[in-house]
Amino acid sequence: MKALRKYLDKIKPNFEEGGKHPGLKSTFEAFESFLFVPNGTTAAKGAHIRDSVDLKRTITMVIIALIPALLFGMWNVGYFHHKMTGEEAGLFGNFFYGLGQVLPIIAVSYISGLFLEFLFAQIRKEQVNEGFLATGLLIPMIVPVDCPLWMVAVATMFAVLIGKEVFGGTGMNIVNPALLARAFLFFAYPAKMSGDQVWVAGFGDKDVTKIDGFSGATPLGELAHGTTFDQLTSQYSICDMFMGYIPGSIGETSTLCILIGAVILIWTGVASWKIMCSGVLGVLCMGLLLNTFGEAAYTQIPFWSHLLLGGFAFGIVFMATDPVTAAQTETGKWIYGFLIGIVAILVRVVNPAFPEGVMLAILLMNVCAPLIDHIVIRQNVKRRLSRVKNK
Repeated sequence: MKALRKYLDKIKPNFEEGGKHPGLKSTFEAFESFLFVPNGTTAAKGAHIRDSVDLKRTITMVIIALIPALLFGMWNVGYFHHKMTGEEAGLFGNFFYGLGQVLPIIAVSYISGLFLEFLFAQIRKEQVNEGFLATGLLIPMIVPVDCPLWMVAVATMFAVLIGKEVFGGTGMNIVNPALLARAFLFFAYPAKMSGDQVWVAGFGDKDVTKIDGFSGATPLGELAHGTTFDQLTSQYSICDMFMGYIPGSIGETSTLCILIGAVILIWTGVASWKIMCSGVLGVLCMGLLLNTFGEAAYTQIPFWSHLLLGGFAFGIVFMATDPVTAAQTETGKWIYGFLIGIVAILVRVVNPAFPEGVMLAILLMNVCAPLIDHIVIRQNVKRRLSRVKNK
């Protein structure tokens, strides 16, 4: 590493003002900061925030927290493919098949997204931000494994361009870019984002031999089409749902792996436990309310089962807690998370066109987060003014 450090120091003047390539300064600094921790120090004078947890370390923690769900998702892709074909592949056979399916999606996400990140950094003459390193991994984990690569590229570039850069880049966006990419795919190419043939690798391939009776539908999809919860549990046990042995988006099936990621994020202080807990509370309250007063079969599935089905666990842990688009006040975080849980179950159960409502719920609350904070702050101001007047 010392040799690499010396080489970077040697060529660095070429990218400074007066060097051969001053226009590529931001690109060089991006690679340098990726390889080494910046050695700059905060000025001695003036007010500055001094904290070892910078954006680079924050994004690194998010990526580490995503790894358990990602690795399980790779194995699950291979597991259901071989289950569909009736083959016995074993632990490593399933994993390496899934690895071959998922890695191209990750590569396309990073290449297309970073291209725009570097381009806008060059145009604005700013440093390349590390924020997309997490977004570029989140996008592949929330799409079906059979999503065409060109669609992933288009959706990623749309999310970076419309979700971030038009607002000023990382830290200025009003909605989560990864969720915006999924929303773009869902509404622009619905046939590739829903149905029974997109969740299992090779399901739509006519050359692949499938065993009789195999269904590639997700549990939520089956419930939305009239399957009762008792019938569902005869196919997928509660343990299967918790562990993640169900069809779904690449990284969203295993509640256990997502919980491991949640512990990492909370322990490192990267994500808010208040948003996670209030989101779970919102789901349980709305689910219980529907169990009590609902009449349709879908409203009668156990209220707690919503935590194991679909993408709620992944969304509330990795998407809703995005510090840029979430509520900032402590009270606002409780309100924000609770409303996400309420809206997610309402969309999921009441609207049959959207069997999964987490994406829409989080995007809606992203837009409402500034309003929630504004109301909380105004109420705090009113309480303080009333205390002053009473004195």
